[in-house]
Amino acid sequence: MKKIACLIAALALPFAAQAQYPDRPIRLVVPFAPGGVTDTSGRVVAEALSKRLGQSIVVENKAGASGNIGAQQVALSPPDGYTLLLGFDGSIVINPHVFANFPIDVQKDLAPIGKIGDAALIIVAHPSFPAKTLPALIELAKNDPKGVSYGTSGVGGTPHIAGELLKLRTGGNFTHVPYKGGGPAMTDALGGNIPMVFTAVAGAMTHVKAGRLVPIAVPSRQRVSSLPEVPTFIEAGLADFEATSWVAILAPANTPRPVVEKLNRELNAVLADPAIVARLEQLGIAATPGTPEQLGDQIRNDLDKYGKVVKAANIKAE
Repeated sequence: MKKIACLIAALALPFAAQAQYPDRPIRLVVPFAPGGVTDTSGRVVAEALSKRLGQSIVVENKAGASGNIGAQQVALSPPDGYTLLLGFDGSIVINPHVFANFPIDVQKDLAPIGKIGDAALIIVAHPSFPAKTLPALIELAKNDPKGVSYGTSGVGGTPHIAGELLKLRTGGNFTHVPYKGGGPAMTDALGGNIPMVFTAVAGAMTHVKAGRLVPIAVPSRQRVSSLPEVPTFIEAGLADFEATSWVAILAPANTPRPVVEKLNRELNAVLADPAIVARLEQLGIAATPGTPEQLGDQIRNDLDKYGKVVKAANIKAE
């Protein structure tokens, strides 16, 4: 009933009100706790976007259930452009497969506004780890009876899915070790308690540049500008292997098209600002302006791609 009421409200929204949008503050729901890379990138964009729209954008952290609670809250909000979601690929295209009771239908209940950018991942290892390249790592994982353990920020996150994809593509004996966040995993890697971690570039970059961790490879289409010496998985011999994390803005389904187009247009203008691009790069995020349709296509493709990995690896979350 609530969704029907929201749809009626959207259809009844006067054209004049759409033309004047926004005429009051906008709420951006971040489905994670404050302080992480996703949250910080959202705040950077929200600050710049509010200046272009002439209205404040209030960031509201709604953590819980790996992002599911915040996503559901936005999906059930009135589709008027005044409640937006900071979407993360883990919560948008992976959670639907790993949670048996995922609360929404992403493609039916949310409207893509636009992508903010791609956050590159990386495999880093303790200096004592014998494999220094991706081919050497794969060979070791295939031939060592004990296999190779890798840490991540937790079950079902993008690094975990990327690790399982590596296992499926290579046949290597990789064992996932989930941590309660990327920080603890990184601490154990630095201490040599786990041989390597699959993590975001932003969290590993300082340790790599200081020589405390050895970079193996990045699973992105191109090399990362902040670590240009690190090869991609594709360059290391795994054709078409790409597993990046992304951040985007979405709205409730049935948000009026003029509102979607205005938000997308202003978001793309923000992402064309060199100062914003530089701030995002410091977080390990490459700005990727585009259309709502392009974001929708990526969501659809990633749901299919990661769904196959989750099923093959039998990944489940409570």
